[in-house]
Amino acid sequence: MDFKKIIVDNILNNTEGIAREDIESSIEIPPNFEMGDYALPCFKFAKVLRNAPNRIAEDIVTKLGSLEGFDRIENVNGYINFFVDKEIMAKSILEEVIEKKDEYGSSNMGDGKNIVIDYSSPNIAKPFHVGHLRSTVIGNSLYKIYKFLGYNPIGINHLGDWGTQFGKMICAYKKWGVDEEIEEAPIKTLQKLYVKFHDEAEKDPNLEDEGREWFKKLENGDEEAKRIWKWFIELSLEEFNRIYSLLKVKFDYYTGESFYEDKMDAAIELMKEKNVLTESEGALVVDLEEYNMPPCLIVKSDGTTIYATRDITAALYRKKEFDFEKAIYITDYAQNLHFKQWFKVIELMGYDWADDLIHAPFGRVSTEEGKLQTRKGNVILLEDLLSRSIEKVKETIESKNPELENKDEVAKMVGIGAVIFNDLSNNKIKDIVFNWDRMLSFEGETGPYLQYTAVRAKSILSRVDKKIDDIKIDYSKLLDQEAVNTIRQIGRFNEIIVDAMEKNEPSFISRYLLDLAHDFNKFYHECPILNADEDIKIARLALVNATETVLETGLGLLGIDVPEKM
Repeated sequence: MDFKKIIVDNILNNTEGIAREDIESSIEIPPNFEMGDYALPCFKFAKVLRNAPNRIAEDIVTKLGSLEGFDRIENVNGYINFFVDKEIMAKSILEEVIEKKDEYGSSNMGDGKNIVIDYSSPNIAKPFHVGHLRSTVIGNSLYKIYKFLGYNPIGINHLGDWGTQFGKMICAYKKWGVDEEIEEAPIKTLQKLYVKFHDEAEKDPNLEDEGREWFKKLENGDEEAKRIWKWFIELSLEEFNRIYSLLKVKFDYYTGESFYEDKMDAAIELMKEKNVLTESEGALVVDLEEYNMPPCLIVKSDGTTIYATRDITAALYRKKEFDFEKAIYITDYAQNLHFKQWFKVIELMGYDWADDLIHAPFGRVSTEEGKLQTRKGNVILLEDLLSRSIEKVKETIESKNPELENKDEVAKMVGIGAVIFNDLSNNKIKDIVFNWDRMLSFEGETGPYLQYTAVRAKSILSRVDKKIDDIKIDYSKLLDQEAVNTIRQIGRFNEIIVDAMEKNEPSFISRYLLDLAHDFNKFYHECPILNADEDIKIARLALVNATETVLETGLGLLGIDVPEKM
């Protein structure tokens, strides 16, 4: 039963002058369930109904009388509090989980709509460090969330494989590179060359000009420059794909910045046709002074392009190719101005789909010593982090459960799950100060805690002969407060997923799963399951089954697997 819909429909049928969307947006979940399962504050209706909120609430309660699925309805100080019939709630929610299984909480609301998600986007020939983890796991989770709600997500890894830095890399390679060393440890060696270039450039500024000259050669199709550049890409992708494999992250397209190189001239011509470009000191820019932004540089005075040129070109291509409902860009908030600028350029070109371009920024990762900088070499490699996390879990298994089957596989699931959950457990806009001990802690509100709770539920279910699907359940046996609280949480699952999708915020699911696990563990400790009378045992097993389903599905939407045993 959709209790919220029952409330809205009945109020609409009994009250004139209030719009459906106003009722829907006003319904709240009270902070304390002694105040009801749902509450409707009537203050915003006072003006349109020309009456005091408490009078409006009293009048609506009188007209409603009783509602199917509800124990009672109360008017308290301008609020209408709705108390759901707990047996009907248990039956409605748990039967839906039993029927839909791992599809519980899903919907087809996005049917036929394409969502482009641009995420991860590491730079070729540079280390894949913990700073890239955020974009990768946030994007991967959003991809799964949109898919679960019926959308067609299109995951694009917009690799940083073009730009002046490649001129610098080629210059450094030509001066100091040794092929054998690069083949043996590609990214580490290329990173050393990149750091050396900047160290030497501080002593000899002419090096910067040499680097720019090599990039100009690359843009002009110079054979040697292209050969070295392609080699850097091949070596980098091998390393990146090893990490993506560990994280179980996939993309539909690896179309980096270079993919749009032969499409940029047409995009620049289109900007000229739309009269958005002006010349400034030999460069082509879009003047954004009217919108309180600096000009958006499109073509530099030496004729080379920059990020904005490529992003605008990519957006034009993606709209034509995918006709997206939304295009979401997941980068750190340091790029806020960059996205505001080129989104505005798309708007000034006359495209109303500029409103469908969404920047989903996240906080930056720094160490206690300061921010991560590849040119300074102070980065924490993502592969090292994942390996260390897996090793820590292995040590824990060896000390606490040495007989566990598939120890390596479990260690991988739990170790990687810990890292992913650590990243997705807080609002994405928050900065993260990287700390090894905190990152790898398995105490408190962590991924391993949720995995363990799901495994505990699996363990209980494994001791029962019959499947829940085949057993008749007496839902009147689930009226204990701990059971009711857990069922309520399970019933919120779809609403939480939709909220996470609308705000592009996977942490909503993380926090929800922690609340569900907390309620379930309280239920587990307070309400005997396998030792209870048969009718009570069966009903409580249905609740265990539903909790396990939602925990595993929810963790899956975050990109985290659940082992069979821990």
